[in-house]
Amino acid sequence: TDPIFTPDGKSIIFTSDGKKNEPIGLRDVYKIASNGGKPKKLAETPNRRSNIINCSSNSNFVYVSDANKTRSEVYRIGINNDEIKPLLNLDGRISSPKISDDTKMIAFVKQELTQPNEVYVSELIKISPKKVSNFNSGLDFPKLAKTELIEWKSKDGLEIEGLLTYPTKYNKRKKYPLALIIHGGPAGVFSQSFTGNPSIYIIEYFASNGYAVLRANPRGSTGYGKDFRFANFKDWGFGDYEDIMSGVDKVIGMGIADPERLAVMGWSYGGYMTSFVVTRTERFKAASMGAGLPNLVSMTTTTDIPDYLVAHMGAEFWEDYETYEKHSAIYRINNVKTPTQVIHGANDLRVPFTQGQEFYVALKRKGVPTEMIVYPRTPHGPREPKLLMDVSPRILLWLDKFIKR
Repeated sequence: TDPIFTPDGKSIIFTSDGKKNEPIGLRDVYKIASNGGKPKKLAETPNRRSNIINCSSNSNFVYVSDANKTRSEVYRIGINNDEIKPLLNLDGRISSPKISDDTKMIAFVKQELTQPNEVYVSELIKISPKKVSNFNSGLDFPKLAKTELIEWKSKDGLEIEGLLTYPTKYNKRKKYPLALIIHGGPAGVFSQSFTGNPSIYIIEYFASNGYAVLRANPRGSTGYGKDFRFANFKDWGFGDYEDIMSGVDKVIGMGIADPERLAVMGWSYGGYMTSFVVTRTERFKAASMGAGLPNLVSMTTTTDIPDYLVAHMGAEFWEDYETYEKHSAIYRINNVKTPTQVIHGANDLRVPFTQGQEFYVALKRKGVPTEMIVYPRTPHGPREPKLLMDVSPRILLWLDKFIKR
């Protein structure tokens, strides 16, 4: 992917997953002579999901961006040697990095947990970002909740990170309901982005309504290297479940979360995990499944990306029914007692509407408290502002019904 010529025209630089297709996600940087030959892999970024920015003017380096745990980074990779060097080392999330043709300056968009997006520029040889835009910084925001990066060990000892947002009016003498939010992907990641951003799950909205919010990055997340990203291969709903639940235990142990007032929610793979969580535990008093996929068999034959799911399960479903059923919440539906809200877009092709319908109908027939919200015209997540802004309030109404009664 993304082939570019070096400025001297002698080489082509590109990204590839190597000699075999890796649908779970792998992009290393390669070079090949312009007149053909054998490709050579260059130095690997720690996360191994590189995005090429451009080459240096002297054709000695290629600059790439990649996730780095909850942050993002720009790396300089040697074209003629094994050198790799991180350049920015900044807190927050970097996007749209551009490097000048003479490779003396870099421009990028940066946001932090307490600061929204703005444009910055810096000399490349010595990073000292200067803000050159004021699109959002002058806005009068309400008081923001405290958010911090926390770490814990999963059941098998794997190191896990997550972002914990405290209730806006946090009092250390009190315990609070906890909203656990699970990201999509599974190769998504919760990064150090502005907590006031518009989103399906508006972090500051839940915090201002008295909830602590935990956003965990379980195995399968990007930003932590290939091995971590591939660690939930044929293991959806098990190792990742332990990663998330041990994070909940961490926040309870910190004296912040009330173990009797827990909620879980997520979109796409996060919706999948939500459906699976409620088949494995009754610890949560309420759940909200957004664009979830509880039936991996019917999902594979109806989604627009069947290869991606098959890659994670290791085979076609007709070759290994056992694995697909083991990791499908619909086959464990009799275990569910948690009141579970179902949300879906009517025009979702990634996770078809019928996935949400299967779970809703089963819960309804089983007598588990449930409701289904369908957003018209909506693909794999709301796009229209009025629909996007409708999601979090509807979820909060559902949570409060069972947690604050």
